[in-house]
Amino acid sequence: MTADALPARFESWFAARGWFVRPHQRALVRAAQAGRDALLIAPTGAGKTLAGFLPSLIDIAEGGRANRPGGRLHTLYISPLKALAVDVHRNLEIPVSEMKLPVRIETRTGDTSAQKRQRQRRDPPDMLLTTPEQLALLIASPDAPHLFGDLRRVVLDELHALSQSKRGDLLALGLARLRSLAPAHRVTGLSATVRDPRELRRYIVGRGELADLVTAPPGAPAELSILDTQERLPWSGHSARHALAEIYAAIGRAKMTLIFVNTRAQAEFVFQELWRINEDALPIALHHGSLDAGQRRKVEAAMSDGRLRAVVCTSTLDLGIDWGDVDLVVNVGAPKGASRLMQRIGRANHRLDESSRALLVPANRFEVLECVAAVAAAREGAQDTPVARLGGLDVLCQHILGSACMAPFAADDLYAEISSAAPYAGVARETFDRALAFVATGGYALKSYDRFAKIKRNIDGVWRIANARVAQAYRMNVGVIVEETKLKVRLTRSVGKNRGPSGPQNNASLKARGPDYTGPLTRGGRVLGEIEEYFIETLAPGDTFLFGGEILALQGIVENEALVRRAQGDAPKIPSYMGGKFPLSTYLAERVRGMLASPASWKHLPEQVRDWLGEQRKRSVLPKRDNLLVETFPRGNRFFTVAYPFEGRLAHQTLGMLLTRRMERSGLKPLGFVANDYAMAVWSLADTARADMAALFNQDMLGEDLDAWLQESALMKRTFRNCAIVAHLIEMRFPGKEKTGRQATVSTDLIYDVLRRHEPEHILLEAAYADAATGLLDIGRLSDMLHRVQGRITHRALDRISPLAVPVMLEIGKEPIYGEARDEALRMAAEELIEEAHP
Repeated sequence: MTADALPARFESWFAARGWFVRPHQRALVRAAQAGRDALLIAPTGAGKTLAGFLPSLIDIAEGGRANRPGGRLHTLYISPLKALAVDVHRNLEIPVSEMKLPVRIETRTGDTSAQKRQRQRRDPPDMLLTTPEQLALLIASPDAPHLFGDLRRVVLDELHALSQSKRGDLLALGLARLRSLAPAHRVTGLSATVRDPRELRRYIVGRGELADLVTAPPGAPAELSILDTQERLPWSGHSARHALAEIYAAIGRAKMTLIFVNTRAQAEFVFQELWRINEDALPIALHHGSLDAGQRRKVEAAMSDGRLRAVVCTSTLDLGIDWGDVDLVVNVGAPKGASRLMQRIGRANHRLDESSRALLVPANRFEVLECVAAVAAAREGAQDTPVARLGGLDVLCQHILGSACMAPFAADDLYAEISSAAPYAGVARETFDRALAFVATGGYALKSYDRFAKIKRNIDGVWRIANARVAQAYRMNVGVIVEETKLKVRLTRSVGKNRGPSGPQNNASLKARGPDYTGPLTRGGRVLGEIEEYFIETLAPGDTFLFGGEILALQGIVENEALVRRAQGDAPKIPSYMGGKFPLSTYLAERVRGMLASPASWKHLPEQVRDWLGEQRKRSVLPKRDNLLVETFPRGNRFFTVAYPFEGRLAHQTLGMLLTRRMERSGLKPLGFVANDYAMAVWSLADTARADMAALFNQDMLGEDLDAWLQESALMKRTFRNCAIVAHLIEMRFPGKEKTGRQATVSTDLIYDVLRRHEPEHILLEAAYADAATGLLDIGRLSDMLHRVQGRITHRALDRISPLAVPVMLEIGKEPIYGEARDEALRMAAEELIEEAHP
């Protein structure tokens, strides 16, 4: 056997399948044998998941099990998605079975039964496939040293997606703990192409070191196209209703199609509408995170077996899942980022030597520009993955508490461990001590309340949990994904038509009943999934809504369940979900501005869009790449100010809030504002045509104006609420004491006000301000924009609305629901505005 050769049975297995072992797969085996950590950068279809597991399979097959007393855990695999872990398990069983390897593989996710999870801790498999949240749970257990004591390898899949969020912070801290528990283990990171591989190489190893870099050759270039619809292209909105017939036709021409959308609400809408026009009865399915896990697994199995023609999905199927029969990806709406687009494109043909085929379907005219920019970036291989982030302080607090749940610790030792994690490499000892003090007391302003004292310091200086309840609460609330309170959606069964005095009127536990109620409701029907409580609270009994691709009517709410029945209806509401909307990347925004400023590049745009931009050039001016265009015009008895920063909805909303405060002080009497990803519009009672735009858009608004607004901002309170939940200041789940979203908000709002008055330097306020810079408020991006346009503001005082302003003006008064009536209303409103813009 040569130095590069795999063991005979592995070489034979590859040959029997007609495959050859790729150089990057051999390189990872060499790195493992040399005891090196490694990062593999590889395109979709390059076999990177198998490459990550090959060293483990070989080691166990060659006697690795015998060297682990009691058969303890050998390899830990971390995935960002439960569905991906399930898919990897299914794919790994093939070589294990065909080579008859002595390897036991299991998954552990939030869907795993409590009984199985307990058994896995007593009798772990050789390979455990799990998520960052489950790792945080496992390392907080007193038996973690036993479970991980003989760990040999950690495989981090889709690392580019994990590392850029608080989940990545949580994982990095977990990796630091594993380095303490099992110093001999080595880490392999698997990633798609990224902007700067060094950031991930540091993340893998920690301690300021770099993992080895293994790079696979690029795959075949993707076949990318943008739908040039034959229908009238909408000015605004995200439903893409105009293109559904064309999408359906594309499904009919393909073998299997993945239809990606950006939100769960849009997934429900697109799925329902495709079924409405499904004259050929094509098997089309729906997949998103709110559906019941069993239903999602059925869809995944049907895809794997080739029994489906199309699946409408969200980011739940974005990453790594190997559906070999998918030959077309349709992205409905703009992708919001070049890297995200390439990730989704890779779901098609999932083979290195075959081109992936993708069709982008812009939902409106601005999205055409964004899609063109994204396709150009993808063809160039340009990446817009974010820069490495600093670790969240709320995640740090959660990890300190979890460390105490595992075993007592010395502060010096824990600080050394935490600062070895890449996101926390620069954390100061003073910051760590403040986080430690928060976990111990809640902070200066809260230390008189015993419930906030979660850890105590012994006389020997070692920290331990205050009581067993703390550990129980930690296990029930671990993680950094803060979701709105959800209700289970359960089909009901009627047990009679009793409407009399002894019937449903005396059912005290029933909060609401529909007009078609036919008897007491039983909870024997199956659970369809979960839906956010705040949406259900907007419904009246009997109201219909879309969920899981069906039209359902609300019957009642019993405890934590929304009881529903199947129904018919012409205008069902579509659930709206908090979060889930991707921000427009800075990189794509810059390319869109460049495209607008360069009419020579318009030749590739659809005729409808070229005509629109041409009219804008005649009626006003076009935005320049590094300038800010501001238009003012009267309409009705109001005056409008429209700016075009192209910095994403979040930054624009923050700009609108700050700008209206400044306008109010200037006597311009603003009444309100709206924003989309591309522009922001303010309407006021006073004429803004002669306003000093340089003063209004001066970057000093991020000083006192920002501070004053943050003190009263509901968005800032929401950011603090999320940090408080992540840091376990507020416990959402505990037996008999579960909190609703409203209860959590009331509690955190009160605490926020107390801390702001009495302890403004509290670590959770600092965490919330840091989140605001890149999260709900996107202050960092707004700051960059204001700095860029200083002295470069182009103001056009117009006598009527401009063509470019039409899309953002259509946002005024728009409700966040889908439906044919709304689409028709938008079309009529657009025609009215265009008539004004084209006298």
